[in-house]
Amino acid sequence: MRDWLNKWRQGLARTRKTTFGRLAQWLGATEISDQTWDDLEALLIQADLGVDLTLDIVEQLRERVRREGITRTEELRTLLQEVLRETLQEPPPITYPARPTVILVVGVNGSGKTTTIAKLARRLQREGKQVLLAAADTFRAAAIDQLKVWGQRLGVPVIANQPGSDPGAVTYDAIRSAQARGTDVVLVDTAGRLHTRYNLMEELKKVRRVAGKAQPGAPHHVWLVMDATTGQNALQQAKAFKEAVGVTGVILAKLDSSAKGGMVFAIQRELGLPILFVGLGEGPDDLEPFDPDAFVQGLLEVDDSEVVA
Repeated sequence: MRDWLNKWRQGLARTRKTTFGRLAQWLGATEISDQTWDDLEALLIQADLGVDLTLDIVEQLRERVRREGITRTEELRTLLQEVLRETLQEPPPITYPARPTVILVVGVNGSGKTTTIAKLARRLQREGKQVLLAAADTFRAAAIDQLKVWGQRLGVPVIANQPGSDPGAVTYDAIRSAQARGTDVVLVDTAGRLHTRYNLMEELKKVRRVAGKAQPGAPHHVWLVMDATTGQNALQQAKAFKEAVGVTGVILAKLDSSAKGGMVFAIQRELGLPILFVGLGEGPDDLEPFDPDAFVQGLLEVDDSEVVA
């Protein structure tokens, strides 16, 4: 248990040393005043929670302070933890309704999607599942090569075709191959489609339809990989993916590299989607199931030595 909590603490170190670290340090032994609320509002917005969610949280805190007769800022810290935790939903258990279970993984270029797929494959292997990777990001030769390298490292088969080939055909072939092999899970790597490119989003819809033809009910999950370092800018892109292909869950990559961390709360608020996994490091074993309690605790329970002014 301690090792697990330490991993979260280490993964959130960068966030603690910046915005949330200043927030924790600021909640010291002083009287609550109008300036307290102005400062809190500014810090939460800087932490990338977004304006609407920040205003909502501050109003909840104001109401509880009035109701409970709280006068000191150090007591706000516990209240803030509770309110932040209430904004996060527990991730649902991952189900595998078919063999193979087909998981379509989507996201924009640079989000860490292909590396995240490799980490997912590693997790599934540790759970005793047989995995197959589909290199359906046919727009970038480097993406195909990268997936093949990961497949060799992990001992996982990769179905690929030439760059520029039909991603739907690759997806179909991969699912058929998995059926023939008795594979448990197919992870489909798709192109990093820009949400502003209508034709690319339409092609992603086609990949989804083709998966359903190859395996009834597929894709069984559609997971969106988001880069935690991009903050609020990624939300509009995420909404476009949700509308286009029915995203069912979010994987937040590079959380260990983010200086803010409030993106987690904004995702839950704006998208209404569960966060399934988070990247807490660069190694193949550094993809962790999202734990709301560990996340909030890792943000606000800090040592003064970690805080950078």
